Amino acid sequence: MSAVPAPRTVTRIAGPALPAISFAARLPAAICPTATLLMLTELNGIGTAAVAAGALWTGQAVGGPFLGRYADRRGHRPVILAASVANAVAIAAFVASALAAMPLAVEAALAAVVGLTVPQIGPLSRTRWVVLTEPAAGENTSGRAELTRRALSFDTAVDEVSFMAGPALGGVMVVLIHPVAGLVLAGVLIAVFGTLFALHPTAPRGTPAKDAAGARLLLPALLALFTMALLQGMILGSANAGTSALAAHLGDTGTAGFVWGAMAVTSSLAGLLMTMRPSSLELTLQLRLAVAAQALLLPALLGVGSFLGATAALAAIGCAVAPHLIVLFTLAERVAPMERMGEAMALLGSGLILGQGVAALAAGQWAQRSGHHSAFLLTCLCGAAALVVALACVRPRLVDRDPAARVRVPEPGEIAEEQREGA
Repeated sequence: MSAVPAPRTVTRIAGPALPAISFAARLPAAICPTATLLMLTELNGIGTAAVAAGALWTGQAVGGPFLGRYADRRGHRPVILAASVANAVAIAAFVASALAAMPLAVEAALAAVVGLTVPQIGPLSRTRWVVLTEPAAGENTSGRAELTRRALSFDTAVDEVSFMAGPALGGVMVVLIHPVAGLVLAGVLIAVFGTLFALHPTAPRGTPAKDAAGARLLLPALLALFTMALLQGMILGSANAGTSALAAHLGDTGTAGFVWGAMAVTSSLAGLLMTMRPSSLELTLQLRLAVAAQALLLPALLGVGSFLGATAALAAIGCAVAPHLIVLFTLAERVAPMERMGEAMALLGSGLILGQGVAALAAGQWAQRSGHHSAFLLTCLCGAAALVVALACVRPRLVDRDPAARVRVPEPGEIAEEQREGA
């Protein structure tokens, strides 16, 4: 396996089209929050923009696990297809409400619907790779476990690139064409590529509810990983708010996006490196090392006062972000039941989104009153909290399980009562 470059090793499983389609289908989720802020700030003012963007984030965090659950039950194809169409329609209605200057309550409600209908391409793409790399009966599980880890590393790197490219693309559309152009692009992308992702031959079938009745989801191990995802989201949200506050203080708000992009670049590169050179260290140890490195790098933000300093600090921090997220989702694959894998991945994704939204709101308020350093202080506190949780709660005995021991979709009449019990 090592003789073949890792990205090719992964993509040859499903062909090169799947990563390309999933990348394009993820862009709308990255475009929408930024495009919403830019559109409504231009058309209706920053107050309306903040409320609508918050409603969109909340809707996405709440809707994610439910869509993941439906995808597990009914299969990826019908659920993602329906969500993609609904999301495109919701975006169109939201844009129309902004152009018509409808009341704030209407715009916020439509923004929430946009968030609720996001098809969860990222979490369900990870689920798809887990299914594709799951060992068959009698197959060597160690080789497949490494392949799964590489696939999740590669997919996380794709995620990082999409969340770097999405806001930048949406911002360029707004600046060069029209305030609504970013959201219009998002609607077109999700209608086209969301549909292609849904119809791709690798879409897993669903597991009937009666067959998944014994597959518990909210186990201590997964709750610990959700807490880690929530704190990572808070780190990102507060650091983003601090970067925006710093840019405003320096009198050039437009530069904030480029400065923030430094983290996405190094994080993407670190993710690709992990795909090509997977570590032999035990997974929970990798998680602790990544979180510890991040916690040690974050205090550098407290001393920045220029764009150059912030860019360097964020670029360094980005080297730890993707390794943390890659191991986080790999551990989720180890502890979550196959019958509810989409729901588990979406739950972690919702933790990231919820953390970003809550921290961005809090850090933004603090920065407005006390300057950008107060936002970065929250970033450091969240990093320290993540390290405490990683050391205290994420333990090998909870999450380091043999992939071969996972109960697959039961035969008719069987009950998966041994599914991860006691994890």
